[in-house]
Amino acid sequence: MLHAHPRIALPPETRFLLAAYQKRAEFGDLTEAANRDELARFIVTSSQFEDLGLDPEQTTEAIVAGPPTLGSAFGIVFRMYSERFGKPRWGDKRPLYLRHLPTILRLFPDAQIINIMRDGRDCVASLKETPWKPSEFDTLIDYWAKSADASLMAARRYPKDVWFQVRYEDLVADPEPHLRRMCDFLEEDYDPAMSTPNKLASVAVPEYKTWHTLTHQAPTTERIESWRTRLTDEELRKCEAAFGEQLAKFGYQPSIPVPRSAQMRSDAKLIARHRLGPAKQAARNLFKPTPVVTEPPVAALLTKGQLKGISA
Repeated sequence: MLHAHPRIALPPETRFLLAAYQKRAEFGDLTEAANRDELARFIVTSSQFEDLGLDPEQTTEAIVAGPPTLGSAFGIVFRMYSERFGKPRWGDKRPLYLRHLPTILRLFPDAQIINIMRDGRDCVASLKETPWKPSEFDTLIDYWAKSADASLMAARRYPKDVWFQVRYEDLVADPEPHLRRMCDFLEEDYDPAMSTPNKLASVAVPEYKTWHTLTHQAPTTERIESWRTRLTDEELRKCEAAFGEQLAKFGYQPSIPVPRSAQMRSDAKLIARHRLGPAKQAARNLFKPTPVVTEPPVAALLTKGQLKGISA
């Protein structure tokens, strides 16, 4: 929908941003061209880079010639992608970013975040049918539980000009009013093409990603509450036991009241991992000395907002 806008380019999912950020120390001082070249080579040889339709050598040359920060290298890739379509604005998308928003905003201080919330049971039902699904069903539950917690935290932490959230169910049922609100958030004019994203789906979502087949059709509500037929009774019970009140906080109702039973007690460990694990880790960290680490700037230096002297 965003890529259908005449001024905005959203590429297929990439895999290099968080991976390179985690390895940033290995690339050394990016004021040295050789180190920027090494970073560029990492990016252009990463999984799914070819989906962007960019020439690896030209991309490498642009990164080497660009500002010496990690965010700039990433931004150059996305800017080159947007230039393929003659568009001035660019972005990126990946579900995992939701759990790394401080990193995203450190790399792109003027970023605007759009979060699409979906019923956790439908998310789990879809994930379990992907070819890359994890072997443990509980891991699928963990994906949504942690993302839901991150969404709640982000809504409290970030101002209205940084954070925008819409429910998937509302968006596909009646796209235009929600897309108009999204465009207001982005300070862009709404374009009717956004309501027919399937016309550009072959560009934004490569066809080999068969688990995203519906994106090649007009927006549809057929997957809303599809968990009713795609999850077993046991899988549904596990989901609702783990999610607890999270579903209701986003306007989704549990199928049945959560029972205080032996079955619930058997899920205590799972629930504790979702709910108490982060709090326990935070408590442990209070007693650890905090190392003083001085890092070079990582923020992108490509846009007017980024060049206003925003701290890295």
